[in-house]
This record gives sequence, structure tokens and C-alpha cells, in this order.
Amino acid sequence: MFKLMRQVLPRLALLATMLIASLPARAALEITITGGGTGSLPIAVVPFGAPPDVNFDLSKIVEDDLARSGLFTALSREDMLERPTRPEQIDWRNWRALGVEHLVIGALRRDPAGDLVVRFQLMDVFRARQVLGYDLPVLDAKNLRGVGHQIADYIYEKLTGIPGVFNTQIVYVTAKGPVKDRSYELIIADADGHAPRTVARSREPLMSPAWSPDRRHLAYVAFEDGRSAIYVHELSTGLARRVVREKGINGAPAWSPDGKRLAVTMSFEKNPDIYVVEIDSGRRTQITDHWGIDTEPAWSPDGDKLVFTSDRGGQPQIYMTDVSGSNTKRVTFSGRQNLRASFSPSGDKLALVNLDDAGYRIGLLDLETQELRILSDGPLDESPSFAPNGAVIIYSTSSNAGAELATVTTDGRVRQQLRQPGDVREPAWSPRQP
Repeated sequence: MFKLMRQVLPRLALLATMLIASLPARAALEITITGGGTGSLPIAVVPFGAPPDVNFDLSKIVEDDLARSGLFTALSREDMLERPTRPEQIDWRNWRALGVEHLVIGALRRDPAGDLVVRFQLMDVFRARQVLGYDLPVLDAKNLRGVGHQIADYIYEKLTGIPGVFNTQIVYVTAKGPVKDRSYELIIADADGHAPRTVARSREPLMSPAWSPDRRHLAYVAFEDGRSAIYVHELSTGLARRVVREKGINGAPAWSPDGKRLAVTMSFEKNPDIYVVEIDSGRRTQITDHWGIDTEPAWSPDGDKLVFTSDRGGQPQIYMTDVSGSNTKRVTFSGRQNLRASFSPSGDKLALVNLDDAGYRIGLLDLETQELRILSDGPLDESPSFAPNGAVIIYSTSSNAGAELATVTTDGRVRQQLRQPGDVREPAWSPRQP
């Protein structure tokens, strides 16, 4: 675990060097859900109709997404008394007898031009009426999974009032090979762990991936001949541009909300401090100037403030400052250490790593009330990242068996473990599609 000590921080590769096991780069993450159940909404997702030439179970994607949220209990297909694809085919008595409150039906068809279109409808069983329905064009027949995630997002938001995040992505770091001959990979996958693809490989550590607000770029730290540098990777072309490489530490990139700047940690002048770098021009502004170690910056959603980790008080804690570098104040006081903070999308909470007698655990700090709620079990949890709806946090957790990813809802009720063989670290959740 990154303890932010003066004798440790200069080795910014510390987290990356903990990646010790071989990992198949394109293996999908295996998800296990705990919590939920009690008070979850009973729903049935009926198999969608489809043309004979379409061999894809679109409704299963929708069902799995809703069940994976922990907020819905999906009726098994074996228990369905009928399988309607249109409203007029529904016998409401069948679904009421099964205790189903909402019913999802749908079908794929081809329009006159031969393109696929999916119609889905969300039905209120006890009121016997439609509450949501769309015709969605399938722009890419190879991305029917994405269409399923989109449908699940619509349904989730309609029934919970919270935007869904099924049609988003995550990025994470893996490593493979023996300790002295290790290969690092930066991998993007769908939020459900499927469709992983490698976007960068290196024989030296890859660290701290961060999504641009438009979801088109990743910033990350890479090493060349043992020296760190910050890159911006354009996902559509695969081109990576180096934007920062000074002597000493170059790390912890964080995108500004407008996508034009990066907040970073650099130590080329003296101690590690926070800087803001304009991506196009390279112009940089020093934000902190302190004898302590300042690192791990994160922007507020309005772009006016930064939070960062500093040991200026003796132990690592979270501080907040205006982007001008003025009005700096400490914001965490619970536990021995607090690290790696990030703002919720609403800007009123921070996800962070808290150290107390139980180890390093993920916490949620209410900035108004100063209440800190611990969400994970520890003892080695790190790298929390909010989902774009602010309702879920993804993080990395370690044990004797290795490192894996996990998620927890901000109320602590529903947890998921996302496993692969070997270690997986430093997750970051993408924004929603622009």
C-alpha cells in the first residue's frame, strides 16, 4: 500500500511493483455479488423476439445488468408462465400471481433498409400499463451488448431515479510474467467486465490511468529507462503523446472538468508539489509550495477546487485548495491516515482511503457534515473511483490470494468482487457517453 512516506514516495512505481502474478490480458472479469436482495424490486425480463439470422440473447444482458446492481430480483426464465414480446400478448394475471411488479418485453426487427431496430417496453404489472418504451436503432450489429446496457440504463433510471452506469467502461492495470521480466498492461473493459482490450503495454510500470471527460483519452504514468512520464493516449487512434517528463517524480494525473488541463505531481524543483498543466500548450502553474509531500490531486466537478494528499501535518491527510493555490485547508481528521481522495459527481462527498486499526479501507466523507462512513473491509483497499452516477465506487483490494477489483454502493448495501487470475489494480470508472 502506498503510505506516502518521504522515503517511499520517490519510488512512484511502488503500487505497480506489487503487481506480481501473470494475468491473461483479455480474460473477462468474473463478478460475484453480495448484499442486495432484501427490499429489491421483483422484475421479469422476457426473452426478446429476434429475426432468424440474429443469434444473440439481448434480454439476458438487460437481466444480468439489473440483477448485478443488487436492486432488482429477476424472475428466472424457467418460472415464466408466458413469454410475450408485445403488450397485447400479456396476461397480467400470470405475472401478478408470480409477484412480479415490472415486466420488460421486447423484440429485434429489421427496418425497410435491412438495419436492426430493437423495441423494448417496461410494463407496470399491477397497473397493467406501459411506463417506458423506446425504439433503438442498432448502429453496430457487433455491439448488441452495448444496446443491452443502454436498455438497462433506461430501465434502472426509470425505476430508481438514478442514472444507470451499465453502458460505461472501466480501465485498470495488470501485469504478467516473472518478477524480473514483467509485462504491464492497461486494459479497458465494459462495466460488467466483458470485452476487455489492451490499450497500452510496457516492460516498465504503467500507473494511475485517468479518463478524460469526453471519454476519448486516457492520461497515465509510464516509465522509460526508469524515469516516469505522463502520457495522454487517444483511444480512437492508439497514439500516446508525452505531456510531462521532468527530473524526479511525474505522477498522479487528474483531468480538469473542461478536459483542457491536468493536475499532476512533480518534484523537479524541490519537494513533490501539485501543478496544473495545460495539455495543448504545456504551460504549467504551480499550485502548492510546501516542505511536505503533496500528491494525488483531484478536481471538484465545477473545476474551482482541488483536493490532494499531503503529509505536511505529520501523517498523510486530505487537503483542499482553490485552483489558484489559495485557501488551503485540511478536510480529514478521522483515522491515522487518509489518502487518494476524489470528488463525487455532485461535489458534496469524497471517496478516499482511510487507515485505522482495521487497515486501509475505502471511506466516504460528507464534506458538509464531516461524517466519514467506512464502506469496505480492508485491510489493503486502495484507488477508489466513483461511477458517473455517484452511487457506486470501484476500488482495488488485496489479500494473500492477490489483488482484485471490487465495487460497493455508497450506502454500503451492495458489493461486487471482480476477479481475474492474478492481480488487477488501479481502476478508474469512465464518464457516461457524451
